[in-house]
Amino acid sequence: MSFYQKIAEIGTKFFKKKTLFKYGFNLSPMYRRSTGRITYVSEDLLKIQIKLPLSYKNKNYVNSIFGGSMFSAVDPIPMVQLINLIGNDYVVWDKSAEISFKRPAKTNLYASFTYSTEELEIIKQKVADENEIEILKTTLLKDKDDKNVYCEVKKVIYIASKSYYKEKLKAKNKK
Repeated sequence: MSFYQKIAEIGTKFFKKKTLFKYGFNLSPMYRRSTGRITYVSEDLLKIQIKLPLSYKNKNYVNSIFGGSMFSAVDPIPMVQLINLIGNDYVVWDKSAEISFKRPAKTNLYASFTYSTEELEIIKQKVADENEIEILKTTLLKDKDDKNVYCEVKKVIYIASKSYYKEKLKAKNKK
């Protein structure tokens, strides 16, 4: 169990999960360096929103938001959100990511991360049938008016049943 998972486990005795998610991310050094901030977390954790403000901390050589800040502001959220939604019977890892810059970001950017209850049920059913799967989640960083896309991040997330994953590791280590 990671440091952050331990804090979350203890914290849920005192705070709602949505509150821990928001402030845990916003206060963690790992996420603070991205310059992104979580602005909203739904009660059920199915929807999360962030803001990536344009600031001196993330401006690049041409006064637009540094691409690394865009990526790091969205990178951890889909995986950590999914872990919190499907529970401890699963192994969830980021497998790959692809980032496409659409235009220079010289304004604050915003992104939403969503899972539906139907999507979660499909994930659980597919893992039950296949032991391990991969899903693709796409995040768009847009302006406040939701009119212009500045960046698109596609992430492949690996999900397996914990029991299958342990057996897979054992078999791999025997070789």
